[in-house]
Amino acid sequence: MKIVMTDQALNWFYDEMEVEAGDSIRFYARYGGANPFHEGFSLGMSKDDPLNPSTVLQHNGVTFFIEEDDVWLFNGHDLIVDFDKERDELRYEYR
Repeated sequence: MKIVMTDQALNWFYDEMEVEAGDSIRFYARYGGANPFHEGFSLGMSKDDPLNPSTVLQHNGVTFFIEEDDVWLFNGHDLIVDFDKERDELRYEYR
């Protein structure tokens, strides 16, 4: 499993969340909503420090990660993070 992020998505993090070198962004299982694999759970995201990361992507000193405890949400798929220009928001895919 890995995290793949488009340049447009990376720009969103720098512009909207004002991330900078040394920051960490966690993708996690959030109660509520839905994803393709688990009804009642959706993907959450927050600035947080890694404790026991399973998957890590580094970009210009920024760490994007998924904790070992949240791997089940992805059902063995990679997380693809992209930006949807029409909706002006991030879009997540699982491959």
